[in-house]
Amino acid sequence: MKKGEKIQKLFKLVLVAAVMLSLPIYYCHGAEDATIKMSTTSSTQASGLLDILIPAFFTDTGIRVKVIAKGTGAAIRDGMDGNVDLIFVHARTREEKFVSQGFGTRRYPVMHNDFVILGPKADPAGVMGTESVVDALKKIAHSKSLFVSRGDDSGTHTKEQLLWKETDLPLITMVTMDKQTLAPADSANWYLSVGQGMGKTLTFAHEKQTYTLSDRGTYIKYRFGREIPIDLHIVCEGDPSLANPYGVIPVNPKKFPHVRYEAARQFARWITSPRGQQLIAEYRLLGKQLFYPDATED
Repeated sequence: MKKGEKIQKLFKLVLVAAVMLSLPIYYCHGAEDATIKMSTTSSTQASGLLDILIPAFFTDTGIRVKVIAKGTGAAIRDGMDGNVDLIFVHARTREEKFVSQGFGTRRYPVMHNDFVILGPKADPAGVMGTESVVDALKKIAHSKSLFVSRGDDSGTHTKEQLLWKETDLPLITMVTMDKQTLAPADSANWYLSVGQGMGKTLTFAHEKQTYTLSDRGTYIKYRFGREIPIDLHIVCEGDPSLANPYGVIPVNPKKFPHVRYEAARQFARWITSPRGQQLIAEYRLLGKQLFYPDATED
């Protein structure tokens, strides 16, 4: 073999070796890029639903989702600060404002369940069977029965404040753990704002035997899906005002160019696809359906 041919062959071997050595770096980089951050309400995690959806999404797409569970208000602020790639929350008015202000590209309707008023078996306010949630809250206020609020700027807390406004009772602004909440006037001795997620709020309400507002999914998990269940009962349900829709919104790449928008949009499309919607519809806890699909063919 001539000297020139040997040099050319050696050059090719070095080139192939260099390419092979670069492959692990390339694939490692690809895996990193295939991870998105999603800030979501604590109820999607506490209910166990994300334990089904996130692994299925990874199996179908190869995209990992890092879940940051907190109250809806805090999740929305994560999106407004560009700290996450998408949000999955349940406060529709605030979601639509998030999009209209340019922080999100589009709200994808995903699913719904509903809120319920819970209370102790003794039912000191006589709420059991009350069809109107406004009437139920008035009974609690007039009887000065203990009521615990999440008080954490979550979607559930937002709903609770809207419901208190509908009662037309005199309201005051309370501040607990740097969070503001609307509460009935003269309620210092019976209205408790804990500034906690749904699970801890339910545990607190169970320990103190108080009334509280909860999303149905988390209540079912804590009432029927735990070795030691909470001793709280549904005392008011079914009022249209207790509807609880969830939406997912990719963060706008025009405002935050660093977000992984395409992967976030892929999650939004997947969870609203027949595959994602079927998983939501089929999710059961002890035979009880927790969420109902909302996505349209659009």
